[in-house]
Amino acid sequence: MKKVFSRLICMIACLLFYQLTQAQGNPITVEGNILDAQKQPLVGVTVSIKGKNAGTQSDGKGHFRLKVTDAANAVLVFTYIGFNTYEEAVKGRAIVSVVLTEDRKKLEEIVVVGYGQQKKKDVTGSISSVGTKAIQDVPVTNPQQALQGRAPGVEVLNNSSKPGDEPTVRIRGSRSLRAGNDPLYVVDGIPYAGTLSDIGTGVIQSMDILKDASATAIYGSRGANGVVLITTQKGKEGKPVVSYSGSYGYVQQLGESDMMDANRFIEMRREANRTIGKYDDANPDASDKKIFNTVEYANIKKGTNVDWQDLMISPGYQTNHGLSVAGGTERTKYTVGLGYFKDQGVLKLQSYERYNFNVGIDQMIGDRVRVGATLLGAYSERNGETYNGIDNALKMLPIAAPYDDNGKLITYPTGDSQQPNPLLDYVPGNRVELMKRFRIFTSLFAEVEIIDGLKYRLNVGPDVQNYNYGLFQGKNNTNLLIGGGDATASKGNAATMAYTIENIVTYNKEIKKHNIGFTGLYSVQRQNVDISTTNVRGIPVETQQYYNLGQSLNVTGVTSSLSSWTILSYMGRLNYGYDDRYLLTLTLRADGSSRFAPGKKWGYFPSIAGAWNIVNEKWLKGQQVLDNLKLRASFGRIGNTGINPYATQGNLSRIPYSFGNKGVLGFVPLDLRNPNLTWESTTSTDIGLDFGFLNGRITGVVEWYNQRTTDLLMPQTLPFSNGFNEVLMNLGTSQNRGFEFGIGATIIDNPNGFSWKMDANMFLNRSKILSLGDGRTADVGNAWFVGQPTYVYYDFKKIGVWQEKDAQLAKLYNLKPGEIRLEDVNNDTLIDAKNDRQILGSPQPKWSAGTTQRFSYKGFELSIVAFARMGSMIKSDFYQNYNTLFGRYNNLNIDYNTPANPTNDFPRPNANQERPSNYQSLSYFDGSFFKIRNVTLSYAFSDALVKRMHMQDLRVNVGVKNPMILAPYRQTWKGVDPEDVNVIGIDAPATWMLQFGVNAKF
Repeated sequence: MKKVFSRLICMIACLLFYQLTQAQGNPITVEGNILDAQKQPLVGVTVSIKGKNAGTQSDGKGHFRLKVTDAANAVLVFTYIGFNTYEEAVKGRAIVSVVLTEDRKKLEEIVVVGYGQQKKKDVTGSISSVGTKAIQDVPVTNPQQALQGRAPGVEVLNNSSKPGDEPTVRIRGSRSLRAGNDPLYVVDGIPYAGTLSDIGTGVIQSMDILKDASATAIYGSRGANGVVLITTQKGKEGKPVVSYSGSYGYVQQLGESDMMDANRFIEMRREANRTIGKYDDANPDASDKKIFNTVEYANIKKGTNVDWQDLMISPGYQTNHGLSVAGGTERTKYTVGLGYFKDQGVLKLQSYERYNFNVGIDQMIGDRVRVGATLLGAYSERNGETYNGIDNALKMLPIAAPYDDNGKLITYPTGDSQQPNPLLDYVPGNRVELMKRFRIFTSLFAEVEIIDGLKYRLNVGPDVQNYNYGLFQGKNNTNLLIGGGDATASKGNAATMAYTIENIVTYNKEIKKHNIGFTGLYSVQRQNVDISTTNVRGIPVETQQYYNLGQSLNVTGVTSSLSSWTILSYMGRLNYGYDDRYLLTLTLRADGSSRFAPGKKWGYFPSIAGAWNIVNEKWLKGQQVLDNLKLRASFGRIGNTGINPYATQGNLSRIPYSFGNKGVLGFVPLDLRNPNLTWESTTSTDIGLDFGFLNGRITGVVEWYNQRTTDLLMPQTLPFSNGFNEVLMNLGTSQNRGFEFGIGATIIDNPNGFSWKMDANMFLNRSKILSLGDGRTADVGNAWFVGQPTYVYYDFKKIGVWQEKDAQLAKLYNLKPGEIRLEDVNNDTLIDAKNDRQILGSPQPKWSAGTTQRFSYKGFELSIVAFARMGSMIKSDFYQNYNTLFGRYNNLNIDYNTPANPTNDFPRPNANQERPSNYQSLSYFDGSFFKIRNVTLSYAFSDALVKRMHMQDLRVNVGVKNPMILAPYRQTWKGVDPEDVNVIGIDAPATWMLQFGVNAKF
């Protein structure tokens, strides 16, 4: 023991001596000047000693001074925004002057465009890009969520927190009334249909959003609503790199819906009966026995007060893991990856689990042939896709006990047959709902360089999808306990086979100052969907669930369908550039769609775009402020197929009838056919300015656009005497105008100290219906109005609650004090739908914005992602479905009207009304919000430590998702989360998450 101790003391002494001798080295002061290529001094250049924390910055004359301890071996590192990092060995010198070269990478960056790539400086269209770093900044379930708040003009709204749900994406607003407004997704060059949840976010390298006609017209009929180009990770030249990323998140409910507790509910029911004269305050106990049943009265006496939300909701979790290997040689590059994701919701029956794999290879054959393949595979299981158990929990009375004295669930806790115990759904076997999906998406290509500059490329993209859906509801499931009946089951299957074949010819040639590029395309895309569904009732043995439908007592429905469509396309694009100053792009695409009738199948979509690289003009040469100044303008037309594959042929429906003494089956037209249907077309004008200042320290874009959509596919109302209510026609016209602004800035840049970088964007969009056809100014049934946005809320307007002082006036409307007061638009003392409904507002915000802030200090980095949506209106079904105020169900904990509390917020409870009169007017709220979407703190271990661990990189992080929401709906009206597309409903509570993660490379 003494020997070991002596050796330890000796070792420590040696180390101390070594450190002392190092510290006693002769330090010298190194100084010098830092210039650019034009021999102009550079101010604020960071000068550091490689491997040390010491550093300084150049002064106003480009001069620096720095004390160096080990001058013989020290290496100085010079870093400056907009310039290439430079290293210079000191070698004992006292004077070290350097010239830094400009880093043109920002302008030379490759941007993915339709059917190819371009240098950023040569792009004439409106394109926003989201890179790997931004995608990894926030924990997301699917790729669309990574776009939220990241790109001007791109709006991403989460529909719910239900595991497996996808958000809604709108690029520059909504322009179609019936034909759909979702963008086209293209993955590695192949159009991608269906759920993007099949793609693990860990395999995505970048997403480029094409917004104007010049950028999207190349996709013709598919690009009317914008295009999102997704590029997956590719192998790189070098030795194999093994990467792992893993995270685990603790998910909690963002906030309980504010329902009444026992005391509040009891008083509300009493008030509801006071209103109709059934409650005598002079004899409260006797009155309680009249208005509460035996079970409820007994529970009141026991002091029962149950929080049913708390019983139904438990912490969930998210876990995400990815493992990949990438590498290659000059001729062969490859990547292979595996991924696993699990999202367990806060409701036990809701979850989403996904397994991913991806394979990519790129191989040169000789000097002119290149072949490659990308394969993305996914298998997922989703539980509780349609489950809405929280609905029954919110309505359940707080004075109802869930368990009896033996701990057994009580089927009807209050004795009310319309209020079964929501916890019964959690009993194994009472409710089983599972969706299984399998998908293989492949992008294959072969490219040959015929002569210098001339290439032919063949893209083939088979896409195979299959889903298997099953739903079983036992007789003790809450839905059947309300509706009654035997156990039911449903089984559905769908198989989708799609493929894309593209033949692409490109030619690029530089002749002195002239740059010419041409792209030609001939392609065909086809999709075939085969669906079948069976519904049964009366499962003899409930453990069979939906696996043995043939044993059921009744088959309640059998359906099957086959749907196919094809698009044949030709496209040509010409790019011309002169002297890196003047750019021109001409595009023409022709699409033929099988969805339309003969003579109407083809649509033609031209566009023209030009750009002026002002910064490259001679009169700006030599200036030191501007790095980039480019003016862009484009004009073009894009289309939208927008109808089901057989809409022009009409549909038939089977109908039984009596013929003689027999029952027979016949067929009648279901839809009136219209063989004259043609494409919706959107004409778009775009003007943009790209800018960059101070050696790349500030970059940004300003953009204005105007879109006009004609031949809108929409229903024309018909007289009932025709036998049809409506027919689909090309009728209307709509318009979208907007402004976008985006900026990125490096505010503070100190590689060895504190740095601050930010990206921010703001945009506004104004949609408007210009015409509805046939001279109509309104389609009230669909809430479409000329001069108004494409989606509005058209309803009665609540202006308060009738007060006692206005009792005589209320009587004219057949109402009483305490009931909702509506605005009488025409002052005729009659509230009627024809004259008194009005446009209350629209989900369209006045403006939206997003920002990402990144702060770093040595190995630490803090990122904050936030976005805002201001000036919109939302419709909340909470205040319609959980605000009945008649005492049968629990109620939102609102400030309701009573004679002693004459509020104008909400009406007086009434036991004779299942809902307040005009209750729908209570649902409209200011939808504005500011949301910090994610805060992440990460730490990157030092290079020295990582190398000792035989690794390339090691980072750990902790983050919080949805840590803060500021919104009138939340703070004033006790809502939870105002983020939704049109209507705030409930099928899964909003959540927040605390997440821990690690990233490693070997």
